[in-house]
Amino acid sequence: TQGAQEASASEMLPLLLLLLWAGALAQEQRFRLEEPESLTVQEGLCVLLPCRLPNTYPPWYNYYGYWYLEGADVPVATNDPHEEVQEETRGRFHLLWDLSSKNCSLRIRDARRRDTAVYFFQLKQKWPNFGYTSYVSSKLSVCVLALTHRPSISIPVTLESGCSRTLNCSVPWACEQGTPPIFSWMSAAPTSLGPRTTQSSVLTITPRPQDHSTNLTCQVTFPGVGVTMERTIQLNVSYAPQKVTVSIFQGNSTALKILQNTSSLPVLEGQALRLLCDADGNPPAHLSWFRGFPALNATPISNTGVLELSQVGSAEEGGFTCRAQHPLGSLQISLSLFVQWSSAPVPERHSFRPPC
Repeated sequence: TQGAQEASASEMLPLLLLLLWAGALAQEQRFRLEEPESLTVQEGLCVLLPCRLPNTYPPWYNYYGYWYLEGADVPVATNDPHEEVQEETRGRFHLLWDLSSKNCSLRIRDARRRDTAVYFFQLKQKWPNFGYTSYVSSKLSVCVLALTHRPSISIPVTLESGCSRTLNCSVPWACEQGTPPIFSWMSAAPTSLGPRTTQSSVLTITPRPQDHSTNLTCQVTFPGVGVTMERTIQLNVSYAPQKVTVSIFQGNSTALKILQNTSSLPVLEGQALRLLCDADGNPPAHLSWFRGFPALNATPISNTGVLELSQVGSAEEGGFTCRAQHPLGSLQISLSLFVQWSSAPVPERHSFRPPC
């Protein structure tokens, strides 16, 4: 009947439209990717290959996205559950698939040097028994360079001996989606590890005087690519003087060095005497010479570490003290001179004990 024929025709119309669309599948449609056409990334890091679907694609279903390496048949990433991806890219290449925002970008993490290649995206709308509609993007090249970024170490300008301070080693340029890096610290100073994140590591250090000018190194390894980068700094430790020494020059003779409070030192009458005081400590201690064994508020006879006595006589007999003054503590050393007269026998040397 006429009604049956009209019903049959209306049922056939969608099928005919589908067949007509399938007939157009032989012509692959193309679209351009967003700029840029080439990207550069350092190994071990992440890179995003931007991709946006064209506004002209039919609003149907069964869409799948595929990213390919130029010249390869197996995709590097896809959202098609029935499609295998390359072993080399599995888990590192991710298709950011979102039809609502037309997003088809590719994220590469733990980039490797061999990922340097040309890539393109393909959109397929699969139809059982009829094949698929294909949209192919323009090509995008990716170049993976050697890693040149280095860790950063945040540290106080000056560390104080015996005081604990917190240091931080960070790699802010590393991507959080990548395999977490491994942090290692190397230092002769006493240290302890603190908390860490995917991009930083904390170290507590308690430096000693002997740690001044020593090296501290933060080493960061990216296990996804087997690359290690490091940064080394020199510790600047502030500490009070630990020792004071006096070098004595008599006339043209060689120097005699005194390392501790000593007994009387004989000097020929009329001879020139040069006393050179030295001390460690950081920053350098202020050196000054005093007559006798002075109190803390005594007035120095020399505001440097050098004391020059041009002609030694009876007025120069007695004690002399070199004091090393420092914000973190002071230290001093004393010695006693006695004049040896040219016509007199050498008197017996007596030890002295400076007051505490």
